Amino acid sequence: QVQLVESGGGLVQAGGSLRLSCAASGRAFSGYAMGWFRQAPGKEREFVAAINWSGGSTAYADSVKGRFTLSRDNAKNTVYLQMNSLKPEATAVYYCAARRYYRDYENGREYGYWGQGTKVTVSS
Repeated sequence: QVQLVESGGGLVQAGGSLRLSCAASGRAFSGYAMGWFRQAPGKEREFVAAINWSGGSTAYADSVKGRFTLSRDNAKNTVYLQMNSLKPEATAVYYCAARRYYRDYENGREYGYWGQGTKVTVSS
């Protein structure tokens, strides 16, 4: 079992920045690929970013590429999503998720563990 707890959400003006954290406990964190997804009100959950077990490979949705950066610190069992130049359309609940393999990472159904989410609101 892997338990995930997100933090760092809040209210920010458009153009601002936030850093989300996802702290993991349970089984060896370094053995898992991690992903971030978001769900805006009335919309389906969508992929944001993913990172492999070592942090050597990352992937991003086109909508956030160049503005969001995903990293991990396996010594601290934590992944970080740095979000810059935020836009109002980024308003959503952000979830981190864990899975054993870094493949088909855009597919949320492949992730076995999820956090409870942290809310991000970007005002215009």
